[in-house]
Amino acid sequence: MRTPCEGIVRFVLPGFRSLIAKRLIEKYNFSQVTAAKKLGTTQATISHYLYSKRGVKILKQLESINSVRSLADQIAMRIATQNLSPVEAMLKFCELCKTLRTKKGVICDIHKLFIALPETCELCHG
Repeated sequence: MRTPCEGIVRFVLPGFRSLIAKRLIEKYNFSQVTAAKKLGTTQATISHYLYSKRGVKILKQLESINSVRSLADQIAMRIATQNLSPVEAMLKFCELCKTLRTKKGVICDIHKLFIALPETCELCHG
């Protein structure tokens, strides 16, 4: 049995990190190495994000949600201005999950990749 949270870890978080990494590099002129350090990952991972080799399964869906784009912009800006502690960053990532649970379909679509769910399932946004 796989929970909705497993889909978030596998698909959503890499996609969201990709959004933030792209903003840090394109808008704030971060190098891949600096962006990687700020996001707690490697330069190779950032390269994969930039060239759409990781996180692409959900990236387009995340980019289509205004609140998610806004959250990614906010995190990138706060990282760039050195105004985001590691604890605050973790809370922002948790905010992403809460936001997505209120958007019918996003988490459910991911969860359905792992398990057959009934049409009336409310687990992903309960």
